[in-house]
Amino acid sequence: MLALSLFSGAGIGDIGFRAAGFEFVGLCELEGDRLGIARHNFPEGHFFVGDIWNLREEIIQRTREVCEKRGQELHLISCTAPCQGMSKNGQGTLLKNIREGKRPKLDPRNRLIIPALEIISKLRPKVVVFENVLEMRRTIVEDDDGEMVSILDLISKRLGPDYSGRAYDVEFADYGIPQRRQRLITVYSRVKAHRDLLAGGGELIPMPTHARNPQGALSRWVSVAEALKDYPPLDAKDKKSSFDARIPYHRVPILDEMKYFWVSNTPPGRTAFDNQCVKCGFDDNPTHSNLRDKEGVNRSSKDTPLYCLKCGEMLPRPSTVNADGTRRLMSGYTSAYKRMQANLPAPALTRNFSYACSDQKIHPFENRVLSIAEALKIHTLSDYEYEWISNNGGRSKQATDGLIRLVVGESIPPKFLEILGKYLVETESGKESLHVSTPRQRALFAEECI
Repeated sequence: MLALSLFSGAGIGDIGFRAAGFEFVGLCELEGDRLGIARHNFPEGHFFVGDIWNLREEIIQRTREVCEKRGQELHLISCTAPCQGMSKNGQGTLLKNIREGKRPKLDPRNRLIIPALEIISKLRPKVVVFENVLEMRRTIVEDDDGEMVSILDLISKRLGPDYSGRAYDVEFADYGIPQRRQRLITVYSRVKAHRDLLAGGGELIPMPTHARNPQGALSRWVSVAEALKDYPPLDAKDKKSSFDARIPYHRVPILDEMKYFWVSNTPPGRTAFDNQCVKCGFDDNPTHSNLRDKEGVNRSSKDTPLYCLKCGEMLPRPSTVNADGTRRLMSGYTSAYKRMQANLPAPALTRNFSYACSDQKIHPFENRVLSIAEALKIHTLSDYEYEWISNNGGRSKQATDGLIRLVVGESIPPKFLEILGKYLVETESGKESLHVSTPRQRALFAEECI
């Protein structure tokens, strides 16, 4: 089944669709370093490197030529437009810049959906899958007519009456993936069986198979402790203990003495900003907090103590040195320097998963962050054949650790897209759709895929 990928990144999500039986004849990405990795892992595809606004006609023409040559319809377009203008962090930065007069109110990156929809409407694939942050539901763009319209309404309008679809809030942990990562998955189809399925009360994604507090046939979420149980322990105290050469990419950055002091005294599920006194044992020092001010900006507390209220000893809390040599508490939110909870899936992996100061990135019980190897396991990438080699201009080189972290943070777990792809294929004929049309049957189907 032929497929096209728009905003491909390194093709990480697309390997899930490939495992479901799709062949990507084209991948489009602005950044050449990301697409260099995809080029190595998708040797069968053609690669469009650059701004999608400028590549529209080339993408349409070449994809049509491939489909005609193969005598097949284009089955799937996977579209993952940039989310920086939609995400919570992106909106916060946007609001700040608007207040300071630095940026127009509407983020122009959100309009990248427009050339993507032009490509989709002209190629008319059987199925289209959009993946983005949940905030896409509330994102407004200016269309070609100068009208302000929600992205979801624009998708429905541009695809027209031949397509039926719906947007779904998806928690990937609900599908047996050991990571709490939420995304808006929007599926549209012109396949009659899919449209009949929707009209009859069914859905275009399978039912979840897992839950935090499961009932009935659902299983419990896969915890980070369970996912990482086979990885040898590491410690960020020194070089010798920071890696295990038996497992590729199982290495972590070394923490300096002060950061190790903070991290090593941080309990499971807590932030180092709340650490109590290790000298006298007093455990009633006020903990850290953050609140939104009158302008809606989230600000961390400035009153959190750095020194023990009982004995005066410095607490193992993140701090920095003032110009006069004294120390003060670092600025930071309650999620910074925080340990993961071992009994839950890992929090969403970002490009900063190798930094202890980032949001909930400390290993659940060891004094370190996750290794890249562990991140690949949590992201389900280790379930697939995928090599971290970049091919640009015929020259191959090993991808840097920084680039690996970046493309993992930008992507979603491919296992979900494999489950979704298989479900869409299974429900494409009327006969197959009958046995996965009820919630229980859809859940069983997803469990079988896992």
